[in-house]
Amino acid sequence: MVCLLWLVLLAAAVLEIGGNAAVRKGLRRSNVVVMLAGCAGLGCYGILVNTVKWDFSKLFGVYVAVFALMSVLFARFVLKESVPRPTWIGVAIIMLGALIIQIGSK
Repeated sequence: MVCLLWLVLLAAAVLEIGGNAAVRKGLRRSNVVVMLAGCAGLGCYGILVNTVKWDFSKLFGVYVAVFALMSVLFARFVLKESVPRPTWIGVAIIMLGALIIQIGSK
């Protein structure tokens, strides 16, 4: 069951990152269809992330860490951006915070 919850959070992060990227691309190219697709992705993210039956603070405390990691990985491997070391350190600290939230709530 816990594995399924983490998969839901990962899928939500992909929808949020992809939705934001599509909105950004649509705005920059004045493409309404791409912007609307991004808005649809963001709406699906909102629905999906809230299917997890955790209390709100735990849900979003952990989700922020998943989102931070996925965002940096997306920037590095999809957008081919150089990610500075302080960003990786910051993400590691955020992930530690998520671990504390997970362990502390049991």
